[in-house]
Amino acid sequence: MSIYKGILDNIARYVQLSDDEIKQFTSILKTTRIKKRQFVVQPGFVSEYRNYIVKGAVRVFYLDDLGKEHTVIIAVEDWFFTDFYSYIHRTPAEYYAEALEDSLILQMKYEDVEELCSRIHSLCQYFRLFTERSMSYSYKRTISNISKTSEERYWEYVNKYPQIANRVPQYVLASYLGISPESISRIRSRS
Repeated sequence: MSIYKGILDNIARYVQLSDDEIKQFTSILKTTRIKKRQFVVQPGFVSEYRNYIVKGAVRVFYLDDLGKEHTVIIAVEDWFFTDFYSYIHRTPAEYYAEALEDSLILQMKYEDVEELCSRIHSLCQYFRLFTERSMSYSYKRTISNISKTSEERYWEYVNKYPQIANRVPQYVLASYLGISPESISRIRSRS
């Protein structure tokens, strides 16, 4: 059960599952190892899985028409990632999900999650709470991106997630914050 400890602890922060419900939930989890730079999601293919990181780091990014990368998620241990629009609507993905480190993830198919949620109210409640929190964070990030300077965004992120800011490549952090890697270098040199 140790491989499931993180996700079960995450769920337990919000809802309680019985031993039987835990057994049902863990039965739908697929354990997958991914290598650094390996893609888990690619545009043009439906994102089949909601992914939970046991160990490692992943980024989700969009590649615009000019070939510029726009990172929308930086995820580490105890975080979920996928192209959620593709996953929920069963349409081809528009994002890439790439491992930043060798990683161990738990994958759950959309249909399996939906079927379990129809039977296990607590699990349905957990995923609802997860979605609400994700949306609220997304709104906060949008406001930060349009109302704060690049330096303010950088320090806000570094102060909130120092373990991530020091772990991921500078170009990934810059892409996530919507600034250039050179700007991050200048900001760091002033501190």
